[in-house]
Amino acid sequence: MKTKCLIISGGDFAPLPVPDADTFVIACDRGYAYAIRCGILPDLLVSDFDSYIGPVDSAVPLQRLPTEKDDTDTMSAVRAALARGCTEGLLCCALGGRLDHTLANLQSLLFAEENGLRLCLRSPDTEGHVLKNGTLRLKRRDGFSLSVFSLSERCRGVSLHGVKYELEDVELTNAFPLGVSNEWRDEEAEIRVQDGALLIVLSKL
Repeated sequence: MKTKCLIISGGDFAPLPVPDADTFVIACDRGYAYAIRCGILPDLLVSDFDSYIGPVDSAVPLQRLPTEKDDTDTMSAVRAALARGCTEGLLCCALGGRLDHTLANLQSLLFAEENGLRLCLRSPDTEGHVLKNGTLRLKRRDGFSLSVFSLSERCRGVSLHGVKYELEDVELTNAFPLGVSNEWRDEEAEIRVQDGALLIVLSKL
């Protein structure tokens, strides 16, 4: 069983990584066109065909979605990855375009984290992680800032080590951006939150 996934959403196009044999590839609507553009044949297409209306290779399994639904196409892809036992993966082409869908994709990261799937949102100039009640270590990325935001109303016991502006057991709220634009100090940054959900963002300077 493949435990890694690559979910290709329908935001702004970005070059896609070449998946290895252990990665389950899910395209979401317009993400199918992005996959084909990069020479990737998805293992699954989830789509209501509102942003992609072209042909679909008969070898690609299709999960056709209704146009009126609660889940976005990306959320449906997250559910599909969870159903197949995936525990880690990448979410690509999930930024830009409509702000509401960008925010929905960030919420999908939290849903995935809460259900056992750790997704990294990645584009050429941005990387996003969600961390809930745990610790995450990130390798130094020169030329990128590191920011943390509270996705839950409050994040308690937040600590940042290996960065210029360290924190130790502080409380962050979703109403004030205290954790924006930190700088790297060491070769690895350690982010910890005892209670709550953090959004961790690496942004190209």
